[in-house]
Amino acid sequence: MPEPTAYEPEEADGLDATFRQNEAILRESGPTLPADQAAAPSVPAQGSPWHTGRPVHPGEAPPPPAHAPAPAYAPPRQDPAGPLPDEAGPRRPPAPEPAPAPVPEPEAEPRLPQLGDPWHGGPKPPLYRPVPQAAPAVRSAGIEGALVPDLVVDGAEHGPLTVRAASVRGDSHRYQAEPRQDSVCVARIGSGESELLVLGVADGVGSAPLSHVGSQKACALAAGALDRVAGPLAAAVAEGDLAGFTALARQAVAEVATLLRHEAERYGRQPSEFATTLRLLVVPLDPAVRVRGLLTLGDGGTAMLREGRWNTALGGTEEGDGAVIDTRTPALPTTREPVATLISTLPGDVLVVCTDGLSTPLAGDQETAHFLARAWSQERVPGPADFLWQLQYRVKSYDDDRSAAVLWEGPAR
Repeated sequence: MPEPTAYEPEEADGLDATFRQNEAILRESGPTLPADQAAAPSVPAQGSPWHTGRPVHPGEAPPPPAHAPAPAYAPPRQDPAGPLPDEAGPRRPPAPEPAPAPVPEPEAEPRLPQLGDPWHGGPKPPLYRPVPQAAPAVRSAGIEGALVPDLVVDGAEHGPLTVRAASVRGDSHRYQAEPRQDSVCVARIGSGESELLVLGVADGVGSAPLSHVGSQKACALAAGALDRVAGPLAAAVAEGDLAGFTALARQAVAEVATLLRHEAERYGRQPSEFATTLRLLVVPLDPAVRVRGLLTLGDGGTAMLREGRWNTALGGTEEGDGAVIDTRTPALPTTREPVATLISTLPGDVLVVCTDGLSTPLAGDQETAHFLARAWSQERVPGPADFLWQLQYRVKSYDDDRSAAVLWEGPAR
């Protein structure tokens, strides 16, 4: 049997080289003791670290290691986000992409509210279009006439009192390109406990060439004249003093007539060319006072709506059945004495002062009276735009200018 040959690795690793080096050192230092007689390595004295191989003397750099130490074992790093898809198992098919959300169709814009054409009585409206027509010309109507607006609207609110006022050019004046001859006013006069609201309308006489100027100036001059006697005027109304109220009303209207005559002189015209009617409602702002003063000069009307029913015979020239008692009308500035009346009201009443463009159909046309009773009831005080639209009602044969100042009497607040 052949002798076994010693194992010779093709390339010695670091451990074998260290072993052979130690073996050579032992051969040089003396005979090798048997394994059972080999002494255990002595424990180094205190202060001298134990070492293997040749000791390192103080101040001598240690020999370089024969080979680089093997890196310490480290477990594989765990990804906090979890294993990658390949490491987690077989790849799953990708989830289908969600279908795109349906794009909502744009919503239709809300329809703009429109009042449309004004209400009309009867089966068909009048032939004239219900809108402003040709504007008055400066050369035919003068500067004042050309600048009169086709329509105006106003209003106020004081405690329980609500006011709406408007003046509209009639179809006949629109068609003929003539200025509106009616005027309307809302004014606050006096001060403190004597404060009053003055609601007024004036109707320029159609045959007077400057009546549109006369009606405007009559309203303005009347507000000024009443303001100058506001204190005693408020006291007379609050106390129900008809005689005192009448005297003050006549004083104020006489002043207006005088000032209108002066205006005619300034224009170089006759006073009769400024002829106009005048109707004024004097309302204390004290909510405890429920008496109203009314002064009238010439035609027109004053009406009260109470519990859905009209009373059209308040201090005017028109009877309750609508019959006109006289077609001739007194007018400023030739007539100077008004008719004065005191009216007691209740919460919920609606008072109307108006020119004959409204008072005549209100007293004589049932459809018009019913329409305005619904439109102006206490439950539905209209806004200014709605009020203006309502006043533009249309009834055949009623094509005159129309003006109205309306007072809603609310409960004391």
